[in-house]
Amino acid sequence: MKIAAVSAAFFLAACASQDEQPEASTQDVNQAVRDFIDLRELEELNALQSGTSDSWRQVNEKFIIYSGRRVTFLIEFGRRCYELNDNTRIVPDRRTDSNTISARFDTIRGCRIARIYGLTEDEAAELENIGEAPGSRN
Repeated sequence: MKIAAVSAAFFLAACASQDEQPEASTQDVNQAVRDFIDLRELEELNALQSGTSDSWRQVNEKFIIYSGRRVTFLIEFGRRCYELNDNTRIVPDRRTDSNTISARFDTIRGCRIARIYGLTEDEAAELENIGEAPGSRN
């Protein structure tokens, strides 16, 4: 009887673990984004014009998608930016100019901006899904 109970528990645990999709590691997502940048030959920009209605979506702790009024950008930080995890409104905290966010000089929530890339809306949508298993947003 004990053997049957242990076997049934083992079988149920094995079935349950097959349904779980492993999350992509941060390193895998970072590499996938860099591959995307290279494949799409995204243009690296020195700065972007910012406005009061700008918003952002986090790809991971290293990358965000920054949306302005009519344009979208991929911002890469110089380090993992854990300060973005609380989903508060994005506010550049150090700027060289009040209407411009510059790569290599300005920071967002204490995280230095390493690079800025121009994006289309289709590219932004594709980047949002990087690192997710197919069908995981059902």
